Amino acid sequence: MFVDTARIYVKGGDGGNGMVAFRREAHVPQGGPAGGDGGRGADVVFVVDEGLRTLVDFRYQRHFKAPKGENGRSKSQHGAGAEDMVVRVPPGTAIYDDDTGDLIGDLVSHGQRLVVAKGGRGGRGNIRFANPVNPAPEISENGEPGEERNIRLDLKVLADIGLVGYPSVGKSTLLSVVSAARPKIGNYHFTTLTPNLGVVDVGDGRSFVMADLPGLIEGAHEGIGLGHQFLRHVERTRVIIHVLDMAGSEGRDPIEDYQQINQELTLYNQKLEERKQIVAANKMDLPEAEENLIAFRKFVGEEVPIYPVSAATQQGIQQLLYAAADLLETIPVAPLVEELEQESAERVVYKAEKEPDKFEIRRENELYVVEGVHIERMMKMTNLNSHDSVQRFTRTMRNMGVDRRLRELGAENGDIVRIGEFEFEFVE
Repeated sequence: MFVDTARIYVKGGDGGNGMVAFRREAHVPQGGPAGGDGGRGADVVFVVDEGLRTLVDFRYQRHFKAPKGENGRSKSQHGAGAEDMVVRVPPGTAIYDDDTGDLIGDLVSHGQRLVVAKGGRGGRGNIRFANPVNPAPEISENGEPGEERNIRLDLKVLADIGLVGYPSVGKSTLLSVVSAARPKIGNYHFTTLTPNLGVVDVGDGRSFVMADLPGLIEGAHEGIGLGHQFLRHVERTRVIIHVLDMAGSEGRDPIEDYQQINQELTLYNQKLEERKQIVAANKMDLPEAEENLIAFRKFVGEEVPIYPVSAATQQGIQQLLYAAADLLETIPVAPLVEELEQESAERVVYKAEKEPDKFEIRRENELYVVEGVHIERMMKMTNLNSHDSVQRFTRTMRNMGVDRRLRELGAENGDIVRIGEFEFEFVE
């Protein structure tokens, strides 16, 4: 099953909790704090595996949660960091934030890695809070929560050659003849709904990967007829074989088809205009094909390579394969991959983080809701079972001006204040 899009949820591992502990060895009076830090949570990392060709695995697993770091231990022992969660994806996978639509990264080469959700840092143990004023603190932090986000994966097939053309011009038949691929073939439009890949053995020791891309129609660049789902796969091919029904068996004009498909490619992505292209004049075994071919050659001129073929009778197929293999040798893979990686880097959206101490307070009926990146993170990392930790968080809120702002908005003793998932009473 070929799947070229998927939506998943990823979450980096939470950091391990810091520990409150004290040295208790014999003959060591007033040993002091000895609670270690928690370990860092694991990242969720996408890695390209060239052995994969589809996103079908993400139909059966949609949630990826990385492991949390170990908690700190006594005797000043820090918890171990968790091992990153590696998720393998096929080459050609574009990764988007599903909530904002921003491009996170574009993975095209084998072994390429991308961190999509960072793990949280470990909470500090009480050895980190010792000072001359409080040499034996009973303060520790919980681990920082890992980053979480909804992800959309779009696969753009990485094939050496892509077959493009109107529906029912014989693309699937051609692929079935030159490779071991068995695409669905039928005498109706849009028989092919997803790309089919096949490895083509030229016969002289050379081989390449060919993709049968679903038929395009007028307006495909605007998404008509599943156009965007089809066109995105053309972007990654090194050479395009433009298949035409030279016999005009459905009343079509090969010249009009040729112009229209090329226009759709250019309107979708201007760079496709420069992509090397070979014309496969198919269905030459049918009447009127020879006459149409003469007119077509006269129209396009000598610069466009045209190979008369018949996928049904295999006429001219070998010459077409030789020409495609020869052209591929002039287009190395590395420059295309570098171009894609550079394009990905240009399209990634970088956003400045909010000021760490900035917060907002709003009222929801009788409830005061405090929102802010820093204060919500501090709330989650506060050990609510420790009186000293709660007091430290209270001082932090006072220093940030949260108390003052609540009073200005009319908060009084006993009013409920919510920060993140936690609610507590406001006390003067």
